[in-house]
Amino acid sequence: MSFTGFTKDDFNTFHIEGLDSRMEAIRTRIQPKFQEVGSELTDFLSAELGNEMFLHIAQHARRSVNPPEDTWLAVAANKRGYKKHPHFQVGLFDDHVFIWLAFIYELPEKQKIAESFLKNLDELKQLPGDFVISMDHTKKEAFPVSELSKENLIRLRDVKKAEFLIGKHFDPSSKSVKDGDVFLAETKEAFQYLLPFYKLASS
Repeated sequence: MSFTGFTKDDFNTFHIEGLDSRMEAIRTRIQPKFQEVGSELTDFLSAELGNEMFLHIAQHARRSVNPPEDTWLAVAANKRGYKKHPHFQVGLFDDHVFIWLAFIYELPEKQKIAESFLKNLDELKQLPGDFVISMDHTKKEAFPVSELSKENLIRLRDVKKAEFLIGKHFDPSSKSVKDGDVFLAETKEAFQYLLPFYKLASS
């Protein structure tokens, strides 16, 4: 199979009641697409960075009652895991696709990375106007990169549970989501904008 885009059924997965039923739909509808998308993006990022990157597809293994409200793939430089490392994500909620460069709460170098981003705040804010920021990977909400403040990055530095994700949201009805080739091209383009900040965080 080659990736042909995300469909209404993929987004409706998150309206299925019950953990087992929703997880079955995630495994059969979405994860095969993540394998396709993730393999392509892993090869792309490995080539761009000059070092091997590894694909991780969220398994939601710790869940025992509540079904996941979103699901994602991650690409990181570590083969064993991604949460403790800067990583790239592609994922779905019921109402949008997200692509992120993600720095989540388990990252041990968070303070150092926040300091380097504080020094490069102007460069971050010069990203294209359709880029957005999230301060919590579990929430849908995001705000335009133009509204990024020094206070956001100070919080990332000083608050243990603070997170920082920068990337884009796509509407389910957009061609970017429905056409696999367009989605991959736009995701690669977005990641190229984000690679300097990934390198900054990884140095």
